[in-house]
Amino acid sequence: MARIAFTTHLKRFTETPEFDTDAATLRAALEHAFTLNPRLRGYVLDDQGALRRHMSVFVDGDQISDRERLSDPVRAASEIYVMQ
Repeated sequence: MARIAFTTHLKRFTETPEFDTDAATLRAALEHAFTLNPRLRGYVLDDQGALRRHMSVFVDGDQISDRERLSDPVRAASEIYVMQ
């Protein structure tokens, strides 16, 4: 399963669970995180559902390319890092 983690900076504002997910896309992985902590959505996504300008997400060490739809693929062994 893919592993998603959030930086310490975000942990200062809200609970940021680190967890495993079987999501196939970044959007699905983030939605899983938002079900664990709904407040997290407002820190990560804007009101259009796109990644906020001050946020960065890396999947397997590469910065994502789709900041609007968050359609970047996630593999079973992927490591996802969400940071400001």
